[in-house]
Amino acid sequence: MSGEADEAVASAPGPAERLTVGVVVAKRRLSGPWATHAWLPVGILPAPADVSPWTPLSDDGREQLFYAGAFEIALHRSETSHYRDNLASGRPSLWVGLRPLGEDRHEIATVTPDPYEGESMAEGIGEIVEAVPMPERVQAEIAAFVEAFHVDRAFVKRKRDRADREALARGERGSRRDVPS
Repeated sequence: MSGEADEAVASAPGPAERLTVGVVVAKRRLSGPWATHAWLPVGILPAPADVSPWTPLSDDGREQLFYAGAFEIALHRSETSHYRDNLASGRPSLWVGLRPLGEDRHEIATVTPDPYEGESMAEGIGEIVEAVPMPERVQAEIAAFVEAFHVDRAFVKRKRDRADREALARGERGSRRDVPS
């Protein structure tokens, strides 16, 4: 009997470690003298759309919306505290990175629920990075992942080794074992 129970637990669906979302991008008309338009991630669909990538969705004369395509988000157990911070922020977001490929051609470089990874992506040069609202269904899936895998880790402050005052007085700067003869 226990073999059947173990097998049932092993085959029971758990929280997803990969989520596939759809990305919506805008091409906005600009009025400045140096650029005619700008590309900007503006939304996430909780599941991929049943249309081909870069399908136009709307055009109001000032802004064109495109379904840029699907992207698979990998969730990592070691990052659950970051996901939890994002969900508790009051404005859960996904950070979307677009990589330019040429004149009016882009690809989805990444989509992440990790706010710290999103912040570091925004510091780079060349990619367009925006935080967009996280759909409620994606929030629920990430919350289930955090609930299943989060482990609180206590902060441990490292202690420095005490200086050897006698070695300092002799002018030694560390171990002589590392110096080749």
